[in-house]
Amino acid sequence: MAFNQVKMLNDLRKAQKDLAKEIIEVEAGDGAVVVQINGELKVKSIKINPEMVDLGDIHELEHWLEIAVRDGMQKAQEIAAEKMKPLMGGLGSLGL
Repeated sequence: MAFNQVKMLNDLRKAQKDLAKEIIEVEAGDGAVVVQINGELKVKSIKINPEMVDLGDIHELEHWLEIAVRDGMQKAQEIAAEKMKPLMGGLGSLGL
């Protein structure tokens, strides 16, 4: 493997590690639900503020969770795509 291919693979691995550390935080229901997702699209935490949740309306809480996870995943995908974009051009030369 040529030096530039090794460098490219190392750059790709570093970008992936960086994405694992990238945390996207999304709120729903005016802060009733806070979801953190990393750049690898893994949910890191879900926080629910009990003072802002009506347990009599559990559907509202479920809706807020859906919104926060969906929006967080979308933002995480955008960040991942942006970080990986410069590296993807060189992958064709690796035969991947």
